[in-house]
Amino acid sequence: MANRIKDSFRLALAQLNPIVGDIDGNLKKARAARETAAARGADLVAFTELYLTGYPIEDLVLKPALQEAAWQACEAFARDTGDGWPAVLVGLPWGDGSFVYNALALLDAGRIAAVRYKNNLPNYGVFDEKRVFATGPMPEPIDFRGVKLGVPVCEDIWSEEVCAGLAKAGSELLIVPNGSPYWMDKQTQRYDVARARIAETGLPLTYVNQIGGQDELVFDGASFALNVDGSVAMQMPAWQEAIGIMEWRREEAGWRCLPGDMAEIEVGEAANYLACVTGLRDYVEKNGFPGAVLGLSGGIDSALCAAMAVDALGASRVHCVMLPYRYTSNESLSDAAKGAETLGVRYDILPIHEAVEGLTKSLAPVFAGTKEDATEENFQSRARGTMLMAMSNKFGPIVLTTGNKSEVSVGYATLYGDMNGGFNPIKDLYKTQVYAVARYRNSARPKGCLGPEGIVIPENILTKAPTAELKADQRDQDTLPPYDVLDDILNCLVEREMQLAGIVARGHAPEVVKKVERMLYLAEYKRRQAAPGVKITAKNFGRDRRYPIVNKFRETL
Repeated sequence: MANRIKDSFRLALAQLNPIVGDIDGNLKKARAARETAAARGADLVAFTELYLTGYPIEDLVLKPALQEAAWQACEAFARDTGDGWPAVLVGLPWGDGSFVYNALALLDAGRIAAVRYKNNLPNYGVFDEKRVFATGPMPEPIDFRGVKLGVPVCEDIWSEEVCAGLAKAGSELLIVPNGSPYWMDKQTQRYDVARARIAETGLPLTYVNQIGGQDELVFDGASFALNVDGSVAMQMPAWQEAIGIMEWRREEAGWRCLPGDMAEIEVGEAANYLACVTGLRDYVEKNGFPGAVLGLSGGIDSALCAAMAVDALGASRVHCVMLPYRYTSNESLSDAAKGAETLGVRYDILPIHEAVEGLTKSLAPVFAGTKEDATEENFQSRARGTMLMAMSNKFGPIVLTTGNKSEVSVGYATLYGDMNGGFNPIKDLYKTQVYAVARYRNSARPKGCLGPEGIVIPENILTKAPTAELKADQRDQDTLPPYDVLDDILNCLVEREMQLAGIVARGHAPEVVKKVERMLYLAEYKRRQAAPGVKITAKNFGRDRRYPIVNKFRETL
């Protein structure tokens, strides 16, 4: 039996990257983290929300076999703590009769010493925990070797009731395990919420968050500890696994965390870029793809995706393919080749003339007497998509699709053509954000990235007018408003759900606003068939925004 804590103890935060469903692998990683924490003198190691199964687990948690496997892993981990230090706080689903709870277990002295359930189940945005979990009772503090710990789980701190109840019940310190996904400015929101709970309870707070990608969500870590005055006592890095050790001292006014490591947290374009790279890397690695293949058109979107792929996987695992047709300019050929050479990737040029002409000839009897239009233009996109998918089928790499959020919003993409692919790293970046992120990458190589330093996206790609090059002298602005206008209107419609009159009041022409609204609604059927991509904004297409495909509603102006 470990000694009771008197005036100080060391808490380790295990900021790790679990894989959903890989219970054995997650347990192995947790054991290694505990050994590291033990070597650094930790008394307790806190893991993240539902760590043993990975998070979010969705309907997989309803499988009794998975619940049993998670419980067995918890029991095995508990037996490890029979050696004394350190004890463990770990998250897992906990079956109790016909109910499943989002639970946290204290493992100490060789046994499961206590279990607490999450009370506040989120049911908005990307979260739908009420679908699969039962609401836990208001939690009581856990007595850990004489210290009363409050262990609210993630959403439990986003309203005041749970923490207030824990404080009233005698908690001395709040330890919060999280599965908190990234979106822009999220760390500021976390600090604000944590400080609000500290102000209400008078208790210091420790926040431990997972890192890594899971489908379209990405987690940035950035775990921290705050003292009762709201000051940051320790800040762990974002976007990397880490074990953080903090020293807590009991003082007259309560527990205080001594000053610890203070990592600098990336913000703005740097954070968005790392989110895209992390999401892409983990989607490829966790699904077992050997690499990635993508079409390199000479435009900004595919150039940025290629840079992200190289930063995520390394140049040897990325294959870029130029698929030219008669409308592909020499400028595009030159820009694509220069970008591929800079990144050091394999680069092939595969003309699509024969494929397009074959489709044209085969359909000629049916199309006789009609004028050429977007149908024939889309032959090019669909030929490219088919060829990229064939390379994926033959050699195994995932096809990356490269449409930005502006195009995805208004349907400026070809279904079964350039929308072909298994993952889209820039799906939630508007076109203006794509340019901003690309300029950032040319100015710096972020930590952990495998690509070259310096300019990786040719300057000419950043300055020339964007075009799909599906017909002569084509420009995006022939069909769409200027991207700064389009992106502002889309942000108002998608993220902010503004009424049209309010958007017009921002200085946009009524006819343009109505056109964009119409395109947004009509493209819903395409988005339902689009590849998943990394969530970056407050509301992405996918888990966040669930609109009907059949929808006759149109707002009047």
